[in-house]
Amino acid sequence: MVSARRPTFSDIPQTQFRGQLLAWYDTNARALPWRESHDPYCIWVSEIMLQQTRVAAVIEHYHEFLRRFPTVQKLAAARESSVLAAWSGLGYYRRARMLHAAAKIIARERAGEFPASAAEWRDLPGIGRYTSAAIASIAFEEPVAVVDGNVERVLQRFIGKPLAGEALWGAAEALLDRRRPGDFNQAMMELGATVCTPRSPSCLMCPVNELCMTRGELPAPSKSPAQKKREIHYSLATQNGSVFLVQRPKDASLMAGMWELPEIPRPKSEKLPTLTVRHSITVTDYTVHVWAESVPRDLAGKWTDSRKLSRIAMTGLTRKILRNIFMSGATVAD
Repeated sequence: MVSARRPTFSDIPQTQFRGQLLAWYDTNARALPWRESHDPYCIWVSEIMLQQTRVAAVIEHYHEFLRRFPTVQKLAAARESSVLAAWSGLGYYRRARMLHAAAKIIARERAGEFPASAAEWRDLPGIGRYTSAAIASIAFEEPVAVVDGNVERVLQRFIGKPLAGEALWGAAEALLDRRRPGDFNQAMMELGATVCTPRSPSCLMCPVNELCMTRGELPAPSKSPAQKKREIHYSLATQNGSVFLVQRPKDASLMAGMWELPEIPRPKSEKLPTLTVRHSITVTDYTVHVWAESVPRDLAGKWTDSRKLSRIAMTGLTRKILRNIFMSGATVAD
């Protein structure tokens, strides 16, 4: 008796897959601001912001960033500190620095002309294989596939086996709809973000459910590392409507040159902190206590008018603390 042959990727009716996925996307795509235009500048900014950041966190920053820097020329002419201030709260500040550096190249060396191909985009600072393909396909309809975490998950479940490296990119290229590459790439990412989710995928809602090899039943990925816990303390001093801030070293490995509140040892007094907030960075959960304190002696820093804080390149945690302080009307030390 001959056993039935297990279906392979080549057995998938790819034309049917493309048609069903795009029909679903045309009806169900989320209304996101960067999808309202094919302007390569807007798409580029959104793709850099979306790296390692949730969509919900990006939307507000995206609008404000484009308000401040509506064109690549405006971005190129801006001071780095202004760019970092507009980026504050998104984290991974190297992305903002590379975006700024690439804007200068486009504005000054390319006379404002954007690259039209993925290969050209990859010549710019901060642009990798995924980002270059996303911009080129969405803004210029270049038929190149993208692979991000969402696409990887969709492909592995759809094909029924783990894929990595060139095999993964090859599978994405084979499925790509070359007539609508930008929409197809966004549809694959949308499917992974909203239906084919990491945990408990909504397989009954999937537009290509009957074509899928696994219907979400691939072995679960290994557990993420446990979150570390850490407690930190900051000093908050104000005078005449200004806040005292210190600057991180220019050569710091994280958030170099950004402004923040002074970090201090836990005060020995029995008084309560002015504010306590939770904050997470990668695998560490912080409990942050803010204490109304005078400025420590011999500490280099500067007094910043609270009305000008939005223009300062501050760490996201500091911006979060000050927003909470001023919204709550908490009393701080003068």
